[in-house]
Amino acid sequence: MSLFFLLDVFVAFFADFVIGHPDWLPRPEKFIEWIGKYVENIMRRIINISSSKKVKALGEDIVRSTSKTYRNERIAGVAFVLVMTTLVALIVAALLELSMFIDPILFHAVNTCLIYLSFGSRAVAKESYKVFDALKERDVFKARNMLAAVIGIKTENLDEKEIIKRTVESTAEDTADRVISPIFYASLASFFSLGATIVWIYKTINILDRMVGYKNDEYRHFGWATAKLDDIVNFIPARLTGILIVAGAFLTGKEYKNSYSIMMRDRKKHASPNLGYPEAAVAGALGIRLGTEVLRLGDIVEKPAIGDDINELDIKAISQTVSLMYAASFIALLLMEALGLLIFVFYNYVY
Repeated sequence: MSLFFLLDVFVAFFADFVIGHPDWLPRPEKFIEWIGKYVENIMRRIINISSSKKVKALGEDIVRSTSKTYRNERIAGVAFVLVMTTLVALIVAALLELSMFIDPILFHAVNTCLIYLSFGSRAVAKESYKVFDALKERDVFKARNMLAAVIGIKTENLDEKEIIKRTVESTAEDTADRVISPIFYASLASFFSLGATIVWIYKTINILDRMVGYKNDEYRHFGWATAKLDDIVNFIPARLTGILIVAGAFLTGKEYKNSYSIMMRDRKKHASPNLGYPEAAVAGALGIRLGTEVLRLGDIVEKPAIGDDINELDIKAISQTVSLMYAASFIALLLMEALGLLIFVFYNYVY
């Protein structure tokens, strides 16, 4: 194990915290989404061909078996996520191998940049504050548009309270998916002197889940494998995020005891097996109630109430959630770096 890998994660984290991802900087997420759409279209053509047959009695009409289509969609969905993760892993690994071949210093520079591009704390904060600023200006229409751009729900009928609630929920969920999970996987890879490949495999799964993981008619079967795989890779980080938010509530002077109790009480009320942890922890820390129904891509998604109505829901809840996100991310980094140092000391003591 080399301490340089831990240093790569540390530098990448603070680069994201200080400068974020400027608009002019190429975004690997967009490339993955673009390739993903291309691969999905190929898979769907294969599904259509494999699920169809000509029936002479019907004048050579093409008919499709519904059950066969659903089965083929699931098989194609498995192939889709395997192809995409393999492709991204090969690209990242090739970049790292090439840089190592040129110079070890260049390798760590490239590795740090790739890890930095996988982190998202400042991006999550920026998206949340766009909604916050719009509401502060009393521009509900603009706030709806900002929210819709971030989480992809229909916002035309949302009032100010609902906009605040959705933004808090989105920020809490993103704390797990886009902040703590990348720190977890980048750090875990560094313990074994591995580069950014692992964290980008995670990022690819998460990006694909946002693309095809919806439980509507179009993606119920095709996105099944991606959604399940996303649940698996987020299993530990999501639960860790809940605990870290409780710790963040303690550091920021919020109701950390209530944060823990609400997390333990309401963590299983969320439709996701993972995202109830950060949402419930945030709801408890701020003393607010989250949940209820939401219209997503034309479908009503049930979101049971999480938390209690202790405090009035206002725009401060958005900025407070961002503060909890940052506190949790700093604690996560320090814990993972400390664990890495312990592993380094133990490894060198034993060997």
